[in-house]
Formats: sequence, C-alpha cells, structure tokens
Amino acid sequence: MHAEWDDAHTDYGALPSRSSPAGLADTDADWYQRLEQAPNGRLLRDNAMLCSLAAGAPIHLLHLTRDLAAVRASGHLLASTGCLVGAVYGSPLTPTPTGGLRPHNLGSYLLESRSNSTPLVIEVNPVGPAPLKGLDYLRLGGVHLRAYQECRHVLTAAEETQVLRSVVARVRVAASFLDTLLRNASGKAAPDGPFIDALAATVPVLPYLGYLYFETVAEYLMLHSTSRATREYADRGEMNNRLYKNLAFSAVDGMGTLFDLGLFHPDYTRLHGLVGRIEPGLAAPAADYVRRRLSHLFAATTLPPRQDIRDFTFHEADPGTLAETAPHLLGQLIFREVRLLERYPLLYHCFEQVKALEAWAYWNKEGISTPFNGVSPKGEIGINPACANARFTVWTAESCNQGLLHPVEQIAAVPAPRLVPWLVAPLRDTTEEKRWINRLSIQRGQHAVGHTVGSHESFPFAGGFQGFQPPGLRRPGPTTGQDW
Repeated sequence: MHAEWDDAHTDYGALPSRSSPAGLADTDADWYQRLEQAPNGRLLRDNAMLCSLAAGAPIHLLHLTRDLAAVRASGHLLASTGCLVGAVYGSPLTPTPTGGLRPHNLGSYLLESRSNSTPLVIEVNPVGPAPLKGLDYLRLGGVHLRAYQECRHVLTAAEETQVLRSVVARVRVAASFLDTLLRNASGKAAPDGPFIDALAATVPVLPYLGYLYFETVAEYLMLHSTSRATREYADRGEMNNRLYKNLAFSAVDGMGTLFDLGLFHPDYTRLHGLVGRIEPGLAAPAADYVRRRLSHLFAATTLPPRQDIRDFTFHEADPGTLAETAPHLLGQLIFREVRLLERYPLLYHCFEQVKALEAWAYWNKEGISTPFNGVSPKGEIGINPACANARFTVWTAESCNQGLLHPVEQIAAVPAPRLVPWLVAPLRDTTEEKRWINRLSIQRGQHAVGHTVGSHESFPFAGGFQGFQPPGLRRPGPTTGQDW
C-alpha cells in the first residue's frame, strides 16, 4: 500500500527518482530539468509554501466553509475528496508586520469567487519540519484500482458489468489516439495541429484526458508567464493561480457551477485563442508544449515501469489485459465510471473512505500534517485530519480594505478524520454521457452496456468480474458487520 502512495507523491525536496515505463524519449528527471529552466521554474522548489513547511514553524491556512453553524455545533472541520483525497482543503496565509494575514493569490481568488462562504483561519503547529511530498492525483490510478477491487462487492452484477463494459468501450474507441500518445512519448513526433485536434475529439470519449490536458496547459502558463502580475506573485514566492482559473472558465461554459475538467477539450484553434487572450506571447508555443508534455505524462502515469511503450497498443483491450499492462489507466477510468452510476450517492463513502483511510495512514507514517497538491506546488494545501501530533487552532476571520485577513473569534473546532457528506451536485455533466451512449448506439448498433461492444466482440466477464484479478490483489469475501 505505502509503495503506491509513495509513487503518488512528488518529493520536492529531492531529485525525481520514480521508475518509468521503458522506451520514453525523456525521463521524469529530464522533464524536471526542463521545467526548472522555464522563467518561473525556480518556484517548483523555491516557493513560500514549501519554505514554510520545511521550517517546521507554525503555519496559517485559509479555509472556507459554507456552514459555520454546523462547524460550531459539531466542533469538527471535515475532510473533502478531490485533488487532496481526504484533507481539509485550504491555501496559505502569510503573517505581515501589521498583524494581518496576507492570503496566497489562490486564497484571494477563492475569497473573491466564494462570497457565500465564511473564511476561517487555521493555525497549524507541527511537531517539526515536514517532508516536501505533494500528492499528485494524476498518479492515483493504482490506488483507485485497489479501492475498486476492495469495494466492488457493494455493486450489483449489472452495475459492475456496466462499469467494465463502458471502460473497455471507451479505450477501444480511443485506442488509435492513445497509441499516438505513446509514439509521441517515445520520440516519434506527430504534427502539433492534428495532434491537438485529435486530443480535443478524444476527451469526450475518455474524460480523464481532459484532466491531463488542463493540468498540462496550467503548468505551461504558470511556469512560462512573464506578465506583471505573475512577476509580482513570483516575488512573493507564489505561482500565479489566476492564469489557469481564467483558462478553465474561458474554455468551458458553466465551469463555475460544475468544475469538471473532463469537459476541457479545446481544439488547436481554440487553444491558441485561449492562451493568447491570457498572455499573447505564450500562444504560439503552446501546442508544441502540450503535445510533448502531455504525451510524456500519459505514458508515465498510466503504464507500469515494467511496460515498454514501444511495443504496446491499446487496441483489443479488455479488463484483464488492462489490469496487467495499464493498471494505472484502468484505475483512473474505473474511478470515474463508478461515479456515473445512479446509486453512487449511496455508495460514495464506500469508495472514498477506503482511500482517505490509506492517505491518512501514509501521511502519519511520513509525518505529513499539511498535505499539498503536488501536480505542481501552486498553493493548494490542506490538513491531515488524522494527524495525532500537530495542534490546531481555528478562528473566524474578516478581511480589511488592504485584502488582509484578521482573526476575530476563536471557535472550538478541530479537523476530524471524516469525509464531508455527499454533495447533491453531480460529478459529471450527464449530457456528455448521453452523447457517449448515443455515439456507441449509432456506431455499434447497441448501447455501451449491452451484450457486445462490436458486432462480434463478446465479453467473457458479463455479469461478473471473471478474468480481472489485478496483480497482488485478492478478491474480497462476503461483507461482514465490521467492514464499514
């Protein structure tokens, strides 16, 4: 278990040392050196958030709550899922000589955009310096796969079949482009324009690619921007989060209501226009960067080290083959497919709690009281709610006309190792799923969850999980009263 969580964390206090699939044209270390040479590349290691963690001194975080009354009544701040799996989400605050706390630019953005929430200041007193290990949710595929393996007995046979059939159908429809990604990662470059257009066309079929796409463009903007605002934030030791926020809300209508990166799929012309509006000088090189970087990230985060990308294909995929040759991709796809089930609101805690428990155990083992988003250390940082040694103090806060936060009232609340209840808002835009089902109906004559994917391709695992036994995982036995 700990090995998978180690792989899902990037250590910004050490040089990259992950094992990668064979055949990559560039290693993670090669790419990291390239990223550090970007105009803002020094912020990958030398930024205010990481310096505060390394110092081991008390730190202050901004947390926004929509229900202060519930926090007061329960005395608990609950963890949420998402990029930090099971942490109490926040952003850094920096004490100023005047006594106020200056929000990180991410926090300032959140304060401006979430006027219906109450700001809280949380002071964290750690026991000492923290390891600079940030959680990379793009590398959680193995964790997602094991969680599904452990919890799938809460699904009906029809639900399990629906999940697996849809995953396999998606991979087979997207196989040609996925193979193109691997060829790019091995050094066989495709033209930028057709590549971006093919990527945009494939994201609705395989929404996970939208997450990779968005994170790649966000990284490009934050590391290469030379705008005045970016330089001012860099002088404070902060990456400019407003760049990718503007990108997301410009690229997808309704992103403010449902922040779903699976809907991020601009084509070549649209990508050029989006980046150009944010910072004109970055538009021309954007497509080349995305092609090279995304292809590497896809290969490095979806295939295991033993796999050679030069002799691999996604054509004729099935669950058993994917579990052996691309388990991290399979885990990411199953994770998202399960969340589309009609019963998922009832099953939410079954699948999410097991991952949160593992995350808390790993963070406690590593001495991490304040985990952060390690896709890039841009200021998304939370609290390990199961941390036994750190001390926490919580206040309500008010903003002054200088944009500083001032603690007002200390409240009797502490982070608690429990996940927030299921939110009513959907996790995916159902219209996209209807388009997916209709596409399969037209192309293949049947729905994705029917008895076949193609006219002659039958599934040996219909109604069950036959043939799918990820290496090192055992099939769970019957549920007992102590399982949950």
